[in-house]
Amino acid sequence: MFDALATYCIEALAQLGLIERHSHLADALHFFVQDVTKIFSLLLGVIYVMGMARALLSPERVRDYVRGKPRWLSRTLAILLGAVTPFCSCSSVPLFIGFVEAGIPVGVTFSFLIASPMINEVAVLVLAGTIGLYRTLLYVGAGLVVAYVGGVAMELLGARRWVEDYVWQIQVGDAPTSKRPTDLKARHAFAAGEVREIVGRIWRWVLIGVALGAIFHGFVPQAWVAEHLGRGSSLFSVPAAVLLGIPLYSNATGVIPIVEALLGKGVPIGTVLALMMSIAALSLPEMLILRKVIHWRALALYASLLAVAFTLVGWTFNAIA
Repeated sequence: MFDALATYCIEALAQLGLIERHSHLADALHFFVQDVTKIFSLLLGVIYVMGMARALLSPERVRDYVRGKPRWLSRTLAILLGAVTPFCSCSSVPLFIGFVEAGIPVGVTFSFLIASPMINEVAVLVLAGTIGLYRTLLYVGAGLVVAYVGGVAMELLGARRWVEDYVWQIQVGDAPTSKRPTDLKARHAFAAGEVREIVGRIWRWVLIGVALGAIFHGFVPQAWVAEHLGRGSSLFSVPAAVLLGIPLYSNATGVIPIVEALLGKGVPIGTVLALMMSIAALSLPEMLILRKVIHWRALALYASLLAVAFTLVGWTFNAIA
């Protein structure tokens, strides 16, 4: 359906004499129209459905559900809850405080903070509808492993001592609780509000991502991609992709069109996964917000561990592929 709509638009523009069929511009426009309609259709549907289901779930309930469990179980639950609760980066500070003051180990909290921006149901479903279920499962599996190992590493390296002093002075009861709707009408209103809030927050980045992906798809020659980002140079392209992702402010959903274009040009799956993980979990806004609750040394350690983990993931998948 989306491909047919894009084809119709290109044909209409060609008949008006505005573009030439099968030109670079036509290929780029086809990619843009197809991805914009597909991604926004998926976003609206997925966010609404998940908003209805999440109407009863608040950050405080996530915190309380993890509290008091054995270490391995609390870490696993924190990662899984992080994967299905796409709280935005602005929620990282109250979540961090709530988790720590509830007695949840700092390492478990870091596992949640890694999983939450990198893996969420909206990005996963849109990703599956764009690049396929197999590649999506590779991304999710790698993200879960990184979240678990990263949290353990932060704990073993003593990140607890670098938590800001004021965090320890806040009592659990000081944090306000979020009331969620229970009846169907209220849940519909909550879900519609989720659609407006999330789409309103990310639509610009989705359009920018689609535009960049379209330019890459339509104008960058296949031979150039194979020479500079192909398998022969994957040893260097993976860490380069991780570094490139740090200043790119987006989320997992916004980077999907770029991922699709890169894969379509033959860029190795590991390099693409490393880029996507870096953009989702290592962006500068995420780091600056997290700095409010941990010292610079802990922040540098956190970023370094993730960068190394993403690079290893990229190399591993490139070698397997």
